[in-house]
Amino acid sequence: MAVREAAQAGGAERGRGPGAAGRAAVRFDLPEVDAFTRPYWAAAAEGRLLLRRCRAEGCGAAHHYPREFCPRCWSEDVVWEPATGRATLYTWSVVHRNDLPPFGDRVPYVAAVVELAEGPRMMTEVTDCAESDLRIGMPLAVHFRTEPAERTGGGPAAEGEGAGYATAVFRPA
Repeated sequence: MAVREAAQAGGAERGRGPGAAGRAAVRFDLPEVDAFTRPYWAAAAEGRLLLRRCRAEGCGAAHHYPREFCPRCWSEDVVWEPATGRATLYTWSVVHRNDLPPFGDRVPYVAAVVELAEGPRMMTEVTDCAESDLRIGMPLAVHFRTEPAERTGGGPAAEGEGAGYATAVFRPA
């Protein structure tokens, strides 16, 4: 409830975007970038998707979302690696109502889980596809939704350069 009240009040500790009647609105779609996740967000700003891969002997699992350890074997010997950007649709839901900024301006949208070619599953959005065309297992390709710094209050990719955010979303391949 506090989140909804904060959204309606227009106050925020995180990134702010334009709200109704010139008020700043809370943004719920902006990442909290830190030193660990900065490579992921910088790559996204360049149009590249990164994963983490375990280098422990006998493991080698790729994972997403980025973590500092392998969720399969708990090794801390994990590295960033580029993903192909190919995926298949695992499941989805069409969102017709979302009161939180900026999602209300995007409805309806397709919230989805995709299975990346490298194995891990990723929560994302499917774009550029009619709801009636969605099929489990359909091939998808990554692309990036970008928002300029003036709408997000800055970004992680190139601090000091006014970069915005880029978010990995998928569309039919």
